[in-house]
Amino acid sequence: MSRRKLIAGNWKMNGSLTANQALVQALLVGVGQQPACDVVVCPPALYLAQLRQLLTASAPIALGAQDVSQHAGGAFTGDVSAAMLNEFGVRYVIVGHSERRQYQGETDLQVAAKAARALEAGLTPIVCVGETLQEREAGLTEFIVRRQLSAVMHVNAARAHGIVLAYEPVWAIGTGKTATPDQAQAVHAALRAQLGAAGEQAAGVRILYGGSMNAANAADLLAQPDIDGGLIGGAALKAPDFLKILAACD
Repeated sequence: MSRRKLIAGNWKMNGSLTANQALVQALLVGVGQQPACDVVVCPPALYLAQLRQLLTASAPIALGAQDVSQHAGGAFTGDVSAAMLNEFGVRYVIVGHSERRQYQGETDLQVAAKAARALEAGLTPIVCVGETLQEREAGLTEFIVRRQLSAVMHVNAARAHGIVLAYEPVWAIGTGKTATPDQAQAVHAALRAQLGAAGEQAAGVRILYGGSMNAANAADLLAQPDIDGGLIGGAALKAPDFLKILAACD
């Protein structure tokens, strides 16, 4: 099954009005009108309104958010609902990023609920799974990622085709370490098999690699048969680096 690659830039808690405008304008010039892959940028929520103005409906770059509430609305101070994101032209939303699991204590069930809210609102959730260094060294990598994916599939099995999955080994995020292409491919293949067992629609889900993909290693990672793109952190904040990653999709 042919799957179009997707590169999503996660800006994390970075940016300013001036820096955002310069970055987006540089990306639009560099991407052109027909990029070889789907392209998404995910700024902090405060800047979604600005990027909605910079990225028109016909732009070759889609707008994504970094998080969404597990609730549809109500007395949840500080949360942003999927419907609100939809109103601002958001098409993708990251859920279950390892930093939110670690620092905000998000559970597998909360991640599954967030994915459900996104799907209900017509958004594409980028569902993150991944193991810590301690879990990898204990031989628990597949157990951990399968458990995380199972929780999401249990709640969203009927709509699994609308999900994008991202494997992000926690030990390779922001550390400069990267899983080798073979290591990354092995986990992607295990996730692909798990999706395949869930049915034909789930088998077509794109799986991104999210562990310090950069301009230097993108081509080797993207050449793997089960790696369908990247969830990019630091390199997404530098237009030349991000554009080199996009070029590796050719």
